[in-house]
Amino acid sequence: MTRVNRPYVGIPTFLRSRHELRVDAFKAMIAVLGVPFDEGSPFLPGSRMGPRALREQSLRFAGRPGFHDIATGRDYLREEVEGGLIADIGDVDVHPTNPERTFAGQTDMVCAAIAAGAMPVVLGGDHSITFATVRAFAEPIHIIQFDAHTDYAPITDALRFTNGHAFRHIAAMSHVIGITQIGIRSLRTSPEQLADIRRDGHRIATIEHFRTAGIEKILAHLPTGTRCFVSIDVDVLDMPLVPGCVSAEPDGLTYAELRGALKVISERLDVAGFDLVEINPLLDVPTGATAYLGAHTIIEFLGHICAQPRWVVRRNGRA
Repeated sequence: MTRVNRPYVGIPTFLRSRHELRVDAFKAMIAVLGVPFDEGSPFLPGSRMGPRALREQSLRFAGRPGFHDIATGRDYLREEVEGGLIADIGDVDVHPTNPERTFAGQTDMVCAAIAAGAMPVVLGGDHSITFATVRAFAEPIHIIQFDAHTDYAPITDALRFTNGHAFRHIAAMSHVIGITQIGIRSLRTSPEQLADIRRDGHRIATIEHFRTAGIEKILAHLPTGTRCFVSIDVDVLDMPLVPGCVSAEPDGLTYAELRGALKVISERLDVAGFDLVEINPLLDVPTGATAYLGAHTIIEFLGHICAQPRWVVRRNGRA
């Protein structure tokens, strides 16, 4: 009997993709995993519920294979959905008050996905989780960070794993060839952190720089086809768009600006993986608007990545 499969029915996996416990057994090209961790948030908890909310909202897109872009008349993700090329491999096991152990498990999980030939798509969680994903890569990789904040706090014995430390950890990794931060604008930004980022050879594109220069000029220093990991903190968007984000800031990107930038990245660079973090369902409006916007962003970005000739070649090679 054919099921109707309304979004509120059944066990939520991302886009109703199959749930795979054994990463080495699946043939998917995309591995979605959640990191329900918010012990790195120094203000309000709740982003640990982000992965679940993102999965639930993704079901609203699961009624047909992929999605149709009205503006271009093009279908995206059809082959990936119909071919079973997306797998939801579940959540990282969280060990409360033991971030080192939680992050070790996260790195192992991402490593397993990469070893199986899949691109990791990581659902946060607060932004402290990103370094544990990036350290799973062995290849040289550039990091593109969409964020209102630098997240480059100094690491001390007292504070090491907050959502303000991730990119200081990432910058120290030998396989990371650089970081480009886009959308930085918070009045709480430390001048010392800005100086450290520039001293370490990384690039900061403030919101003003983004709007005057554009994404193409911001990324001009990267050769076409550069392998990159993209980290999207939803607080890069303007505050009214993300009520379910504890770290939201005014004067952020519009959704059109973010989606346009992600499309350019998918076309110019070779995306090895990405994450989306800092959705806090406990703060969100009853419709789950922030989580819906997050799922929308992930699905649309994924569609553009999978539409690129380089991806099609890989997909055909897996057939």
